[in-house]
Amino acid sequence: MPTQKQSDTAIFLCQLLSNLYQPIQVFRYDQKLKTLYIQAGLKDEIAVRSPIF
Repeated sequence: MPTQKQSDTAIFLCQLLSNLYQPIQVFRYDQKLKTLYIQAGLKDEIAVRSPIF
């Protein structure tokens, strides 16, 4: 399970993208690697991959 900080970060990023009217295509949290991956944009031109501690 993600920590509270990880959950808050994911919510913040998704809300930011939504406020910019960017559709979120992929949202994934990899438990093994403990990384967050978000792919967004009309043509999938935005990608965020970040280890969250």
